[in-house]
Amino acid sequence: MGRKAGNLYINPKKFGSMAKPCMKEMVAFLNCLALNNIKDDKCDKQKQLLSVCMHGQTDQKSKSWGNINYHLQRLTRGRK
Repeated sequence: MGRKAGNLYINPKKFGSMAKPCMKEMVAFLNCLALNNIKDDKCDKQKQLLSVCMHGQTDQKSKSWGNINYHLQRLTRGRK
């Protein structure tokens, strides 16, 4: 099994450690939900913080990786 030698490949797991901007707020909200038996009316503060963080992230234009491995394979096919 495995990949053929000489093919270009990017390991997507390597990019899993990239910045996760609203992780603290999301974990705090989920913990609050768990402590209050999924009653989000008691977690208004955490919900508001998560919403503010998420709305702040939508303003930033992030470059989508798309399916980079597919395109790398297409490039190598044309090179042969």
